Amino acid sequence: MIEQIVAAVENKSPEGIAAAVSRLIRTGGIASGDRLPTVRELASELGVSPATVSNAWQALAGVGLITSRGRAGSFVLQASTRWMPTHFAELAGSHVQSRLDLSTGTPDPELLPDLAAAFQHLPTRADTTSYLTVRVLPELERLLRASWPYSPESLTITDGALDAISRSLEVVIRYGDRVVIEEPGFPPFLDLLEHLGAERVAVPIDRHGMLPGPFAAALRSNPAAIILQPRAQNPTGATMTEERARELVGLLRSHSHLTDPVIIEDDHSGEISGAPATSIGTWLPHRTLHVRSYAKSHGPDLRIGALAGPTALIDRIVARRMLGPGWTSRMLQVILYELLTARESVAQVSAARRTYQLRQVELGAALARHGVELDIADGINLWLPVSDEKAAIVSLAASGIRVAAGTPFLASSFTAPAGLAAGEHVRVTAGLVKGEFDDIATHLASATRA
Repeated sequence: MIEQIVAAVENKSPEGIAAAVSRLIRTGGIASGDRLPTVRELASELGVSPATVSNAWQALAGVGLITSRGRAGSFVLQASTRWMPTHFAELAGSHVQSRLDLSTGTPDPELLPDLAAAFQHLPTRADTTSYLTVRVLPELERLLRASWPYSPESLTITDGALDAISRSLEVVIRYGDRVVIEEPGFPPFLDLLEHLGAERVAVPIDRHGMLPGPFAAALRSNPAAIILQPRAQNPTGATMTEERARELVGLLRSHSHLTDPVIIEDDHSGEISGAPATSIGTWLPHRTLHVRSYAKSHGPDLRIGALAGPTALIDRIVARRMLGPGWTSRMLQVILYELLTARESVAQVSAARRTYQLRQVELGAALARHGVELDIADGINLWLPVSDEKAAIVSLAASGIRVAAGTPFLASSFTAPAGLAAGEHVRVTAGLVKGEFDDIATHLASATRA
């Protein structure tokens, strides 16, 4: 094996050595479970210092390709998180510590609103007089309806966006149904569709959302549902414009279907998005389920979101939840209401939105200075085109930076449309870049060419 690695190394830097070994692992030249040469052995053969090889090994371990077993040596590892669904696990990747983790897709904890004031308004006991008590606090429902992009028939509270989407799919689709999804899109959607036995129909997107031509073709497959992210799309940061929404609505109205597909919208970053809320429900409220999550703006651990749509569907979702969680804690609903109404909390979320926008602009400008021109994304993520996904990840790991692989976000082989860079990608959580924009852009730009 050592001769094989030496022959594959084109650049004797830590990044070059790590990239060569990564390519060998990816192409099957080195198999899962194989023991790698010792640091001293490979350093001697390459004519470099042991520290150089050690840094390469650390980079490979940082992206979950190899693991150290102490004196037994380093071994090729197939990352596996057994308790996680397949695509979710691919997104999670390795949990090895890094200098800067931009792989998470989570908000900056320092930009979340302070919960202290909201806690003061909680009841002193987690009590309820009946298991059949109203599921949604009336004052919270009134507040949410006032901010909704259209007037829905019914509204309920769920345990976050993914809970809402999972419940929606369960009542809408059956085994073998087709579901239209974005390409690239959110990996857990793929897990949900596989779990339900649905066939996915991928539609490429540009910075304004699903492309009308491929969308029209997808409608001809007679889908039962359509899942889209109208704002700050994960992973690209794309946002559906009103003009694009009207185009999609026109196609939905003009096509003849055996059944009309239900549109499920995941507005997961609404409160920190720089774009106004746009929903197909404005034109087709009778077949739109619109989800709004507060994880990105108010905290992932709150586990709370809102789902609105036609009464016939919402009632079925509420009835099914009666046989599971029953309802989302009204104590959590009180917290959300207070956070959405208290002047200080509203100001903190507004400041976070502006900060995320500024970070996207500053990182985009820094990348442009290094020859990487991108549209400024909405929300906290950035979809970075690279020549080689694995090589880019390894190159960044060698610099102490973690990003998410692009492959888990793809439902099929992906040919990018005009307006979206072609080739492989990595997702960068730009919202976590708090400074050193030029230094980080230097590493990101270098990774695009690795």
